[in-house]
Amino acid sequence: MPVPELPPPRPSLPEAVTRFGVTALGEVAARAHGKSDAFGTWPGAPTPQAPRAGLLSGPSPNALSPNAPAATGVPANGAPVAGPGLERLLRGPHGLGTAGLRLVHRDEPSAPVAAEKGRPVPGLYHHTVAEPDPGRVDEVSRRIKAWALDEVSLYPEEWEEQFDGFSVGRYMVGCHPDAPTVDHLMLATRLMVAENAVDDCYCEDHGGSPVGLGERLLLAHTALDPLHTVREYQPDWAASLHADAPRRAYRSAMDYFVRAAEPSQADRLRHDMARLHLGYLAEAAWAQQDQVPEVWEYLAMRQFNNFRPCPTITDTVGGYELPADLHARADLQKVIALASNATTIVNDLYSYTKELDAPGRHLNLPVVIAEREGLSDKDAYLKSVEIHNELMHEFESEAAALAAACPVLSVGRFLRGVAAWVDGNHHWHQSNTYRYSLPDFW
Repeated sequence: MPVPELPPPRPSLPEAVTRFGVTALGEVAARAHGKSDAFGTWPGAPTPQAPRAGLLSGPSPNALSPNAPAATGVPANGAPVAGPGLERLLRGPHGLGTAGLRLVHRDEPSAPVAAEKGRPVPGLYHHTVAEPDPGRVDEVSRRIKAWALDEVSLYPEEWEEQFDGFSVGRYMVGCHPDAPTVDHLMLATRLMVAENAVDDCYCEDHGGSPVGLGERLLLAHTALDPLHTVREYQPDWAASLHADAPRRAYRSAMDYFVRAAEPSQADRLRHDMARLHLGYLAEAAWAQQDQVPEVWEYLAMRQFNNFRPCPTITDTVGGYELPADLHARADLQKVIALASNATTIVNDLYSYTKELDAPGRHLNLPVVIAEREGLSDKDAYLKSVEIHNELMHEFESEAAALAAACPVLSVGRFLRGVAAWVDGNHHWHQSNTYRYSLPDFW
């Protein structure tokens, strides 16, 4: 398979950037912005509302006990260190011509090799990471199932095997290695499950349809971005938030998130969820018209219908805040977009055979390339791998350049958090053999 052409290397980064690798980033970044690491509070501020009694009241064996073993990259005291997912960005890009972009020069990578299940896509540029901490995985899995069943009545009994097979606890623990507690991990886990419920029940194979999708998404979005209307009609809207499982899940997950996040973090998530819903609508329009878009059009849609809401909350899950003015920087927005686009192509590649076996035509990048560019299924798949790799190299190059141009501790930690999410997302896709298998192209 030909190696994709990469942009020319950038100049070496300043040596000062290496200090990101030796600082207790959580504490220092928090102090720099007057924050503590406990759910984004600050000295002298009111104590945040405690987790609800019941599901979250019991101690987590891996997050709340001072003597408990820590998750990958997070010591027992909750202060983040440079674990395998976090150190990878410090090592910088590993593609052709990118040696000068590394933040810390090493002769050999220091990250431990994971005990992997499943087979990675041959030729796919990715980073091997440690298996998620099993204690945290078990606790998050227990809590999320209790939330799904007891709090929001998310799914009927016959869907239980699919819920368990999704392995969302393992997914989120692997994607957020710097989360200080299981409570923080649960913020991401509820949102992930709620987003998948909307996708499955509104768009995909559990009753979804492109017909009427706009109305359903709009009403569900008001569970994230509350309606402010006249008194006469406010009760009708409030009652609608419990009308179906996706809205119940959105409402509850967002309620937990808002109580833990800073206002700018919650607003950022609402914005990215609106982007996601816009992408759903574009794909639905193509389905209604039985239209296969051009490749560039599909990639444009995938910049909206992608995983972006997940890495964008990495600071909230990490227990700190990336200030709004820094998050809004065009170069940081580009990094988030590239990471999100790459992770979504990972999903296209690993779910390829699953979608081919499903009823109807499911658009993914290999299918669109084969249709629009007249390639065989195999060649279209291999070209999709090349596109993913180019996005990944560009993400790493842009992230390294941003870390040098903006040497703010919260920026460095956020970039490492996004990189850890990218790696954890790939590891989950590769190892979730319940859901995914590779095509027989090799």
